[in-house]
Amino acid sequence: MKLAGFIGCGNMGGILAAAAATSSGAWEVMAADHHPEKTEHLWKEYGVIPSSAREIARKCDLIFLGVKPQGMKSAALEIQEALDARSDAFTLVSMAAGLSTEAIAEMFTGMRDGCAVVRIMPNTAAAVGEAVILYCVNSEAKPETESALVELLSPAGHVVKVDESRMDAAGTVTGCGPAFVCLFVEAMIDGAVQCGLPRAQAEQFVLQTVSGTAQLALKTGENPAGLRAAVCSPAGSTIEGVAELEKHAVRHAVMEAVRASFRRTKELGK
Repeated sequence: MKLAGFIGCGNMGGILAAAAATSSGAWEVMAADHHPEKTEHLWKEYGVIPSSAREIARKCDLIFLGVKPQGMKSAALEIQEALDARSDAFTLVSMAAGLSTEAIAEMFTGMRDGCAVVRIMPNTAAAVGEAVILYCVNSEAKPETESALVELLSPAGHVVKVDESRMDAAGTVTGCGPAFVCLFVEAMIDGAVQCGLPRAQAEQFVLQTVSGTAQLALKTGENPAGLRAAVCSPAGSTIEGVAELEKHAVRHAVMEAVRASFRRTKELGK
């Protein structure tokens, strides 16, 4: 039986641990967290075995590090002795924004080479099985490790490999993007309420519109600019609204938001 362990079961770590436990593979899933109620919930709901960080470090083939970049050094100190004592192969799987596979390998094992490391960047839609889960690997990671990772995380969404040189940019869009989308959705809902719709109806209509538009783009392959143009009839209501958005530089603001998040991701990796 292969073992996968999750150290840190916050929002994302807990969601992925639950997804791994429901995957079809022959994996046993363990979890550790400073708050026992989180692992207790995972045990009762999904059969994830409550454990400790050191035990996971001693036993697991895949060791998921659900730790923020600022807490990664402390996590490494906690389990380094257990890792150093191992003679078998293991893979570290980091969810921390900005930290390279090289940095993770050196932090946890003192080696830049010789330790298999995978970086992943999921997003909040993992809770409903619709996440984009990006991953990249270092040269020590084996193809079978990648296959196992995809198998374990597929219940949470679409698992996509990217080159590490693009990981921070791609992760900015997928990881931070849900917050930007929610801000825009909030604004549309408030605008609808201003126009007289009850808030519950406004939320229902806006969320379905956003979801439907995304599905239309995905299923038809149509460029979003083309889909937008198709809705903008000459001298119609939509083009008036688009002109107002352009007047307030919404497009520029969104681009700058992505760039700002990307810069911060780079800073976190230093």
